[in-house]
Amino acid sequence: MDIEIGSNLYRNSNGTIEIEGVPQIQVASHPSTGALLVNFALFDLNGRMLAKVVDSTLTFNERRAYELTKTDKSLAIREADSGKIVLTLEAKPPHAVSFTRGEFHTMKGHLLHVSSTEWRIDKQHKSGLTHDAKGGAVSIG
Repeated sequence: MDIEIGSNLYRNSNGTIEIEGVPQIQVASHPSTGALLVNFALFDLNGRMLAKVVDSTLTFNERRAYELTKTDKSLAIREADSGKIVLTLEAKPPHAVSFTRGEFHTMKGHLLHVSSTEWRIDKQHKSGLTHDAKGGAVSIG
């Protein structure tokens, strides 16, 4: 599976996105329907879990602070009060997923910002990179 993160393309991944060495996002296609399936853990700046998504369903949502919307081909998570986008993923034919917008804390408490042009964690950032994951996880940060 190919994964776009900002303007960066990671080819031939297994669907896992590791952020600062920790698997935080997993994407796959449902075997019979082809629907986008997302697993995701959302943390605060102290590394405490605030929300958890399993197979594109919000299974843990502390204080109902987050809203999830999905279709067969996309998933978005927003802060309920502010409407701020936490994560947006979209399936692209034939076997690619695009993550072009979002902002959330990593498990280590650093802020990850993804825009259409780059991903940024503190002073680290990447833009316009093409990388072959060789069947493994996409690693950023």
